[in-house]
Amino acid sequence: MSDIKYVTVTALTKYIKRKFDVDPHLQDIWIKGELSNFNLHSRGHMYFTLKDEKARIQGVMFASANKSLKFKPENGMKVLLRGEITVYEQNGGYQIYVKEMQPDGIGSLYLAYEELKNTLQKQGLFDLIHKKPIPKFPSQIGVITSPTGAAIRDILTTINRRYPLAKVILIPALVQGINAGDSIVQAIKQANQLDLDVLIVGRGGGSIEELWAFNEEKVAREIFASTIPIISAVGHETDYTIADFVADLRAPTPTGAAELAVPHFSELQDRLIERKNRLKRAMQEKLVSKKEKLEHLQSSYAFRYPKQLYLQKEQQLDAVIERLQKAGSRTIAIKNEHYKQLNRRLLTVHPREKILRSKTSHDLLLNRLKREMTSIISSKDANFRQVIAQLNALSPLRVMERGYSLVYDGSELIKSVDHIKKGQTVKVQFINGNIQCEVKEIEEGTINE
Repeated sequence: MSDIKYVTVTALTKYIKRKFDVDPHLQDIWIKGELSNFNLHSRGHMYFTLKDEKARIQGVMFASANKSLKFKPENGMKVLLRGEITVYEQNGGYQIYVKEMQPDGIGSLYLAYEELKNTLQKQGLFDLIHKKPIPKFPSQIGVITSPTGAAIRDILTTINRRYPLAKVILIPALVQGINAGDSIVQAIKQANQLDLDVLIVGRGGGSIEELWAFNEEKVAREIFASTIPIISAVGHETDYTIADFVADLRAPTPTGAAELAVPHFSELQDRLIERKNRLKRAMQEKLVSKKEKLEHLQSSYAFRYPKQLYLQKEQQLDAVIERLQKAGSRTIAIKNEHYKQLNRRLLTVHPREKILRSKTSHDLLLNRLKREMTSIISSKDANFRQVIAQLNALSPLRVMERGYSLVYDGSELIKSVDHIKKGQTVKVQFINGNIQCEVKEIEEGTINE
């Protein structure tokens, strides 16, 4: 029993929590169920139980996540949640931290919305680099919306109030229903055939089903392809559609779109008056400065005694010309001397001089070589003759000329009777030939004997 290692409840709970936290399937999970025991804390956090027929799980949605909810959660409501599963260490229970919540009735639309949003974002349709600037002073503004809705009335009223110089062209389109997407696409194509400075596309508020036309892929791609800058104005400030992300500028409401499309006429007048006054002050300051400069010039010596100034300048010019001539002559003399030095240096390294010196050195070396070769040849010839004489003196042929002969056993020279046997055939070499002999008798002894 002493070898058993016990762990604490805290250590076990932390270990289990780590297992939950590193499981990728539990870090971003979609789950649906029914809300019960719902409690909105005073700090804005939501605590509840999510259940189905056979199981339940505790859930928390913090204020930072639930502040964008477009509905009020209630007990018994069926919802779709996205969040992460973790362990609450104090009671050892597992729970879900909710990041997003939608009523179950619109869950399929919301999932389709998220899927398309992610796809278009990855393809770069939301990138800022593609956003076209909205002109500051548009003369013609196109509006794509329902001709009978409140949105067009708000847009027209706002533009006429803020900037009546702009002309508004209504391009009617269906903004709700099964054919709304195609109608909006066709209206954007039609608008791009007109001479428009900016285009407002949108409608008033509504449910996600009513706004769904602005979440269709074909509408998003047509907005992206438009050559005219587009301001999206769909629903209320809390409503976000795919069109809002693709458009060059998103307005919180149709009225907001009109305010973003045109400047305020009275503000332009105020700015114009301000700039006019600034220009007037700047011109007055410029005139005062130039006037003071003119008065200074008029009171200067040059204006009062121009002839004396001219004569002084003439005298100064003569002095400058004289200095220039002296400096020029001095410079020419220095350059001439420098040229002579360079010429002398050049002559010393001229190829002709080097060739002459090299030829003289070559002749001297050639004569020395000839003398040395003659001396070496004479010395070698004398040595050669001496060696020849020594060889002749030691040559066996010279000895044989005096009557001597050589005895061979095959190709080996026999130098002693110890190397020969009785009855052996030997070859006796004379200076002018050889004979074959058979040994009859062997007598030992020296020549002196």
